[in-house]
Amino acid sequence: MSKKNVHVVPHQGDWGVKVEGNSKLSKVFDTQAEASSYARQRAIDNSSELLIHGKDGQIRDKNSYGNDSHPPKG
Repeated sequence: MSKKNVHVVPHQGDWGVKVEGNSKLSKVFDTQAEASSYARQRAIDNSSELLIHGKDGQIRDKNSYGNDSHPPKG
């Protein structure tokens, strides 16, 4: 299975979940928190990245649920 990133994006006053490569939203929610929770589980299931966008469309947070080839040192 290809690892397609999962995005939480603003959509007509609500929040949508979109998987990269798909032209349509997977699901629409009333709140960003609900959309993020659903998207997080999709990203975990797909071992991919979760990218959460703000109301302005800019990425404000991201998490990796895949096998990173270069984990950060720290």
